[in-house]
Amino acid sequence: MSDPNVILWITLTFLLAGAVKGIVGSGLPTIALGVLTAVLGLHSAMALMLVPTIVTNLWQALIGGHVRAVGLRIWPFLLASAAAIWIGAEALTRVKVSWLAALLGFLLALYGFFGLLRPPLAIPQSKQMPIGIVAGLLSGVLGGMTGSLGVPGIPYLQAIGLPRDQLIQALGMLFSVSSMSLAAALAGQRLLGVDLGLASALATIPALIGMAIGQKLRQLLPEQRFRKIFFASQVVLGGYIVLRATM
Repeated sequence: MSDPNVILWITLTFLLAGAVKGIVGSGLPTIALGVLTAVLGLHSAMALMLVPTIVTNLWQALIGGHVRAVGLRIWPFLLASAAAIWIGAEALTRVKVSWLAALLGFLLALYGFFGLLRPPLAIPQSKQMPIGIVAGLLSGVLGGMTGSLGVPGIPYLQAIGLPRDQLIQALGMLFSVSSMSLAAALAGQRLLGVDLGLASALATIPALIGMAIGQKLRQLLPEQRFRKIFFASQVVLGGYIVLRATM
């Protein structure tokens, strides 16, 4: 991690990812994973995004005054996701990295398509717990394999009818809990060394600066237009990663 070009890539990536999160409330791990996987490879990208993701999402999860209400609503989903990440992480040393990178690209593209289409989903109250457990298990396994924590977690949280402020806190909880579990799983697989851990901690600085910039830009940019550009970029980036991994 002493190469100046690599350091510059990491810094610019987390500035961009933090700015996106500051504007739309999500996207930091997605942007970081997508760009850094294309540049440094999947394992390094997963390790580097951990500390900035944990720090920024803990803040998002704890502010807003709805921690207890949201926690009581989604705890089975969160528990299933955190536990299943360990299962997915087992694949990191057993499955060909190019296959996992291709899976990551597919998930990013799927996330982008879902964001562009925004299909109206609604899960009845009586089915939210069992569906939440299944969604949590799938999110955990896929997150452990690829580091991408948004599918199908984000669609599930959008479909249970949380008010906007509670939804933002719920997303913060999902990414915080999942990232901490992923960090422990990567350490257990010996994929999170001291150098990557330190680089990830330092990457928090540009991520927080980017968030502050994004929060300022939120007042100037039409959010809906930006969301369309953001989700379209995920489709393109995901497609590029799939092509790069399979060629």
